Amino acid sequence: MEFMSFLLFMGLIVAIASIRIVDQYERGVVLTLGKFSGVREPGLRFVVPLIQKMIKVDIRSTPIDVPKQEVITKDNVTVGVDAVVYFRVIAASKAVLETTNYIYATSQFAQAALRDVAGNADMDELLSKRDVISQQIKEIVDAETDKWGIDVENVKIQNIELPGDMKRAMAKQAEAERERRAVIITAEGEKAAAAAVAEAAQMLSKIPGGINIRTLQTLEKIAVEPSQKTLVILPSELTNLKSILTK
Repeated sequence: MEFMSFLLFMGLIVAIASIRIVDQYERGVVLTLGKFSGVREPGLRFVVPLIQKMIKVDIRSTPIDVPKQEVITKDNVTVGVDAVVYFRVIAASKAVLETTNYIYATSQFAQAALRDVAGNADMDELLSKRDVISQQIKEIVDAETDKWGIDVENVKIQNIELPGDMKRAMAKQAEAERERRAVIITAEGEKAAAAAVAEAAQMLSKIPGGINIRTLQTLEKIAVEPSQKTLVILPSELTNLKSILTK
């Protein structure tokens, strides 16, 4: 009786030890006596203790940071570039069997691809065509990691750190460009104002005494204070203004 109880107790321990729960976002890679024997889907699963081993693999989209890389561009400018890679495991068995650490391996390939692609581009291209360069890095890393069951979903270049002297030169260039635009806007405003004045003068010249009336209005605005004295030399036409207005 005691022996049967012992067997039941041991059987219960073995049953409990064999239980595995695979979450919805995981896949379980099972090895039987060290040999691959299948992939378990999410749910309650059982393995034989001491004989089978289950390795869980997360199949969710995973971001990994690519550390800043010192890169010499095609036009011999040293810049610091970092990025982020988004990937997903699509074949759990390959991710376990084909590499010791698929996350680390993907990161290393991304670093190498970042250096290669950025090193083959000019600094201007690196700054203005981030999306194109990111796509090139994605294609390279995706092709290399396909054998590990990895799908690279996206690559984004985050920061591009320029040398200090290059930053100062670009700041001066931007300031000069702003000043140039300000001069152009001012000149265009003066041109428009001059055109409006010319058009008004032309219209006034067609009206008898129009220029003279405008001159008197200007004088009235100038002499706003009763004590203010203004000496103005009037044209000879103003002496005939009364006769012009009474016509």
